[in-house]
Amino acid sequence: MNESKYVAPLQEGRIAISTNEAAFYLGRKPQTLRKWASLESGPLRPVRINGRLAWAVADIKRLLKEGE
Repeated sequence: MNESKYVAPLQEGRIAISTNEAAFYLGRKPQTLRKWASLESGPLRPVRINGRLAWAVADIKRLLKEGE
């Protein structure tokens, strides 16, 4: 993954981000996040935008702060 195209998560201005971006910030593989969504088993719940998964930046920030 090209790290240079991603903004630091605490500086992110959007409300939701793609699965690939969320996986990068969380240090997981995109497929792990897709599994969380499919099984509704992960610490985050995605929303669907035009049939695609999107992950709330606020939830990612919260999860990152809990992990510190």
